[in-house]
Amino acid sequence: MKTTNLQAIRKNTLTLLLALTTALLLPAGAACQGMPVYDNTNFISMTKSLVESAKQTSELLKTVQFLKEQKDNIVKVNNAIRQLKALRELTKNNEILFRTVQQDLRDILNSPYIKAGEVEQVSRTFEQIMDTAIDDLDFVNQILSNDFLKMTDAERTSILLEKKKRSQEMVVELEVKTRRYREIISFRRMQDIINNRETNY
Repeated sequence: MKTTNLQAIRKNTLTLLLALTTALLLPAGAACQGMPVYDNTNFISMTKSLVESAKQTSELLKTVQFLKEQKDNIVKVNNAIRQLKALRELTKNNEILFRTVQQDLRDILNSPYIKAGEVEQVSRTFEQIMDTAIDDLDFVNQILSNDFLKMTDAERTSILLEKKKRSQEMVVELEVKTRRYREIISFRRMQDIINNRETNY
């Protein structure tokens, strides 16, 4: 009988302990399910994505900088080529000017059909064109030999193109004046031939 009572008390005590333990642990378990759980895998993945994006952005910025540098280089090369072409044209035009003055002016001034009073006028006309050409050449020389007024390549190119255009205009002007004086000489020669023929008759 005593043994049965002891067994019953033990059984009841165990049941009570089990019920008490369950009662204490159950709410704690329920509360834990409501707490946010951080997944380390997602966090690492997000960090890797951010690092990769930063690398791509850095590479993109490097590419943009590289392309900008290449564009600047192309512009510099284009400006250099345009300067070279302008200088070549300028040199050619000035050679024409000097050759024309050297040969044609001498022929015109030595012609017996140019009157004494006209010699000075013809000389002054040619001289003005030559002075302008020499001044332009001197200016171009300053631009190329010194860093004149801290010019950019584009500004230097613009001035050279302008001087080239002006030298072309001077060549045309000199050719027009030379042709006009030659026509005057030709007309006077013809007039002289006609007058002498009439005298001979």
